[in-house]
Amino acid sequence: MREKIEQLLNDYKEGKIGVDEFLNQIRWFPFENIDFAKIDHHRTLKHGFPEVILCQWKTPEQVREIAKRILERSKLLLATRANIEHFKAVKKIAKDAEYNELARTITVIREKPNKEDKKGKILIITAGTADIPVAEEAKVTAEILGNDVEVLYDVGVAGIHRLFLNFEKLKNASVIIVVAGMEGALPSVVGGLVSVPVIAVPTSVGYGAHFNGLAPLLTMLNTCAPGVVVVNIDNGFGAAFAATLMNRKF
Repeated sequence: MREKIEQLLNDYKEGKIGVDEFLNQIRWFPFENIDFAKIDHHRTLKHGFPEVILCQWKTPEQVREIAKRILERSKLLLATRANIEHFKAVKKIAKDAEYNELARTITVIREKPNKEDKKGKILIITAGTADIPVAEEAKVTAEILGNDVEVLYDVGVAGIHRLFLNFEKLKNASVIIVVAGMEGALPSVVGGLVSVPVIAVPTSVGYGAHFNGLAPLLTMLNTCAPGVVVVNIDNGFGAAFAATLMNRKF
């Protein structure tokens, strides 16, 4: 691998390849192997942000070691679906780590996230208060990725006038994330009102026939409102990452 990098550097210095081709080549290079994980340090070149740690199903020790390796090369860290034990483990190697109990995220921010390539504001909406934890995961993710974020909580279709009274916020957003459980109708309503991308996030909030999020997922997939796309159940992180890509100027 070292020989390959040296060859690319020589080709670049000799003018055989340009900077774009050089970056395109190295962004596909292998990862750091630490036995139980293979850390993709080149993800920053592809997405502009280091690999995000999914803590769920990982031990605190595994999360700590992955976080340590990422922070050796990056000044930003995001870990999702974390519990307090995961946070305590990370805190041992990063005293500046912060834990958001509602969002279940761990963050380390040692430099300000880049906002220069963003078009505008991401608006995160929830149908109900019970949907806020998923929305908060999206909010933390969107902010550490460098977006300006605004939230509008508890404006579901059971009291749709609450949404209409905040119409200015909808008009000022570049991308909108709509988080809803129950029957999941809110993204279709929002999609019918705006001219920007709407990312629908079904949640596992609801009564019996809600099937832990399957009912709103199917509702959202069957929306007739153009411009609405759907992520998986409770996937606030995925919604925010996609919204960030949509919010880029180039």
